[in-house]
Amino acid sequence: MAKDLYEVLGVSKSASQAEIKSAYRKLAIKLHPDRFANASEQEKKDAEEKFKEINHAYEVLSDETKRSNYDQYGSEDGPQGFEGFGGGSGGFGGFEDILSSFFGGGSFGGRNNPNAPQAGEDIQVKVTLTFEEAYNGVKKTINITRDEVCPDCSGSGAKKGSTVKTCPYCNGTGVLRKTQNTIFGQQVVQTVCSHCGGKGKIVEEKCNTCRGAGFIRKAASVSVNIPAGVDSGINMTIRGEGNCGRNGGPKGNLVLVLYVVDSPEFRRVGSDLYTELPIGFFDAANGVEKQIKTMKGMATIKVPPSTQSGTKIRLRGYGMKMLRKDSYGDLYITVKVETPKGLSSKQIKLLKEFEESLSDSQYPQIKKYNK
Repeated sequence: MAKDLYEVLGVSKSASQAEIKSAYRKLAIKLHPDRFANASEQEKKDAEEKFKEINHAYEVLSDETKRSNYDQYGSEDGPQGFEGFGGGSGGFGGFEDILSSFFGGGSFGGRNNPNAPQAGEDIQVKVTLTFEEAYNGVKKTINITRDEVCPDCSGSGAKKGSTVKTCPYCNGTGVLRKTQNTIFGQQVVQTVCSHCGGKGKIVEEKCNTCRGAGFIRKAASVSVNIPAGVDSGINMTIRGEGNCGRNGGPKGNLVLVLYVVDSPEFRRVGSDLYTELPIGFFDAANGVEKQIKTMKGMATIKVPPSTQSGTKIRLRGYGMKMLRKDSYGDLYITVKVETPKGLSSKQIKLLKEFEESLSDSQYPQIKKYNK
C-alpha cells in the first residue's frame, strides 16, 4: 500500500506551500549523501529509498494541480492515474538537483567530470510542407549552421607542431577540489579548473583556425527524405547531423519539427479527408453523377435520389496516405444542397405550384416536426 504523501513529509493536509517546502528542506538536509559517507551499504540504501519517497511527495504536493488530483483521487494523475513513483528521481543524482534549487547551486560530491566526452547538442529546425508534399512525401534539403571538429587540429585546439601538456593544476582531471565549511558541515566542493577551462590539458600554441576551441561554425546542407503521410507536430530525428561532440563525444542529432499547411479543399482528421460538394435542389431530388477533386485526381461519385443536405458519401482509399504503411484513409464528401437566390416571380410561382403538388408523405421530417 502506498504511503500517504503528507505523512512522508510530516505535514498536515492543510499545510501551506511554505510549510511543505520547509519540511522537505529539513528532510533533504538530513538525507544529504555526505552524512552517509561512512555508513553501511544497507544504511545508504535505506536513505536513498527514503529520499525517493520525500522527493516524490514534494514533487506532487508542491504542484497545485497534482496536489488537487492527489487529494481528490489518491493520485497526481487524476482519476485515470495510479500511485507510485513513476518518473520520479531514482537516486542521489536528482537529490543534488533539488538541493541546488534551494541553496543556489554548487557541487555536492563531484560526480560530473568536465573533461569527459560530451555528446554534441541537437539542432532543431522547423520545416514547412505543403499539403501535397505531406500526402506524397518529399525530398528536402535542410540548410543549417553547426559546430564541426576543426579540420586543422582535429579537435585538439593546438597549432600543428605544438605540444599539448597535461594541466599541472588539476593533473588532467579538468576539476579542482577544495574543502570548505557549509551548513552541512565540512564539504568537498568541486569546481572547473580555471587554468585549463576544464579540458585537463593546456595548449601552448592555439590553432589559428579555431583559436583553440577545437571546433568551428560551418554551414551544412542535409538531404532528408520526408515520408508520405506526415502531419503537423511530428518530429523527425536525423542522427549524427547535429553539432559535434566535445572531448571525443558523439555528434548530436538534427531534429525536424514538421508543420503541414492546411489544404483549401480538404480537412484532415487522422488519415481521413473531408470535403464538401454543393449541388442544386433538382440534382438532390433526382440524383446525379458528379466529378470531384481528390488527392489522387478526379473521381466520379453518385449522389442518390432524395439526398438530404449534410449526407456524407465515402470514397474508400481516397484519404491521406498512412505513415509507414502502404494504405490510405477514406475521403468523406458532405453533400450541401444549395437554395437558389434571387428568384423571379415566375420561378416562385412555379415552386409554389410544385410545393402544393407534394403530399405529407414526401416530407417525412416536416410532418414529424409538425405533429
